[in-house]
Amino acid sequence: MAEKPQPVLVKYCQVCGLPAEYCEFGPEFDKCKPWLIQNAPELYPDLLEAANAKEADKVADQLQSTHISSADAAAAGCSSAPKQEEVKRLPGGKIKKKEKKEVVIEKVVRNKRKCITTVKGLELFGVKLSDASKKLGKKFATGASVVKGPTDKEQIDVQGDISYDIVEFITETWPDVLETAIFFIEDGKKVPAA
Repeated sequence: MAEKPQPVLVKYCQVCGLPAEYCEFGPEFDKCKPWLIQNAPELYPDLLEAANAKEADKVADQLQSTHISSADAAAAGCSSAPKQEEVKRLPGGKIKKKEKKEVVIEKVVRNKRKCITTVKGLELFGVKLSDASKKLGKKFATGASVVKGPTDKEQIDVQGDISYDIVEFITETWPDVLETAIFFIEDGKKVPAA
């Protein structure tokens, strides 16, 4: 009888989440290189040789530039750590950026005469959308409801063309929402309300 085949043990990269053999095809191969050198040197022997050569060059450069101390660099105003944007990395190398705090108001025309004003982004300012839709409906004497938009984010749909009156109402009702953070979408372009 033939032996049972044993399952293959796959090493997964801790940086990008791909199997170590496929890191070179991933979006963050440069960031994966230190992990690969340390944990899977047998897969990329040329990477190990290049790292050793770079390390030797770094040591030589450090020996040549030892006349500058860290106190001198601080006095000169040099900063070695640049500021980085806050980005969240998702599995597979996808990047999720932090959302901007802004309210977007868009007027959608349907049936040639009827308009719907869509308000997106109020929840980023800590406003409950259900309460906001009730207040908008009472203020403008129209129907207002919370619906999921095309990007699966909730938005408020208000019946009627109230796009310019709504800015003053939003800034008065919720003082956290500044007028500079409110934008209109007109002809496919984002225009500031202020």
